[in-house]
Amino acid sequence: MKVAITGATGFVGSRLVERLLAEGMNIIVLTRNTENARKVFPSNAYPNVEIIAYTPTASGSWQNEIANCEAVVNLAGTPISEGRWTSERKQSILNSRKLTTQKIVEAIAQSATKPKVLVNASAVGYYGTSGNATFDENSPSGSDFLAQVCQDWEAEAQKVTDSGVRLVILRFGIVLGMGGALGKMITPFKLFAGGPIGSGEQWFSWIHIDDIVNLILRAITTSEMSGVFNATAPHPVRMAELSTAMGEVMNRPSWLPVPAFAIEAMLGDGAVVVLEGQKVLPQRTLNSGFTYKYSDLKPALEDILK
Repeated sequence: MKVAITGATGFVGSRLVERLLAEGMNIIVLTRNTENARKVFPSNAYPNVEIIAYTPTASGSWQNEIANCEAVVNLAGTPISEGRWTSERKQSILNSRKLTTQKIVEAIAQSATKPKVLVNASAVGYYGTSGNATFDENSPSGSDFLAQVCQDWEAEAQKVTDSGVRLVILRFGIVLGMGGALGKMITPFKLFAGGPIGSGEQWFSWIHIDDIVNLILRAITTSEMSGVFNATAPHPVRMAELSTAMGEVMNRPSWLPVPAFAIEAMLGDGAVVVLEGQKVLPQRTLNSGFTYKYSDLKPALEDILK
């Protein structure tokens, strides 16, 4: 099987490439930065990885590559929690998801031989934030900026079904691994200055990186899977619980809170990503028969941090 992937050099994408190669698949990496991609996937070590330059928001010859693939995984998107949300950055967050997906779907529609499935990332930001509500795949969308981004993102992906292609939308929670959000949280704990962010009461809907990769693989290979699935572990926790568990696993104190104003000063409107949250349950994911390696937080952290 040949799979085209956008966002393949990122935190999740690079681990996904390794997993799919282990399954004997061939990979096409669609990337804006071919030089960086060749460093991540050097040809001598990755003979089954083909690197193709693309402009994610524009049509081009790269779209022809999709006709040669049985599956497409779209993980592209400007990082949400890195830097202040200026009007320019908000536009980039939206366009990098909406327009890229639009061009992927356009390429599939134009392909004489179409892939069997598009696996498209989304996020639990779809539901908006809440301190007490519980969300699953049937819950309505929120109304804040991130919720609107996710709605527009998913709306573009939905158009692929007009071409008769199976669509799986995975709404990602916070992915835990050596990198990403957890990587940024580790340093304060190493310096004996770890603790909850903000009030500590906000919900933290997470998933271990091995589980997100396995879920993507299952979405590619399981023809019965279609529609929206929450890519979160079955047991979300509050931020204070996350900090306590990190302290226990790293044998460090976890009592020193990071005040909300410090996060807001750094991230501006983007602080909502870490200061507010949502309790998201993967009901359809569980009903589909997917088996998690890490359903509970502490074993997941032990695997990553030890």
